[in-house]
Amino acid sequence: MVHSFGTIAAVVLVAILGSAGCHKSGPEAFGQLTVDQVADKLGKPGVFVYDNNPQERYAKGHVPGAKWVDYEEVSASDLPADKAATLIFYCANER
Repeated sequence: MVHSFGTIAAVVLVAILGSAGCHKSGPEAFGQLTVDQVADKLGKPGVFVYDNNPQERYAKGHVPGAKWVDYEEVSASDLPADKAATLIFYCANER
């Protein structure tokens, strides 16, 4: 299945907080998802999507339900209190 989210890169970073943390023996703290994998997670409990593009690009189009955050100034108040939540950050940059 192909999903179109405008010019968003096909790979997004996922930060899984909580027990995974930075422990080397546990799961990776950061991973990658395809556009289809993100689409499957949208709207599910405990999943939060953040757009790190410039505000102008966000205003032109973004993943449904995504919250815009300035990648240089993301703060704890931008994030959910649930430390076990899945956080998906994306931008048009391929890195």
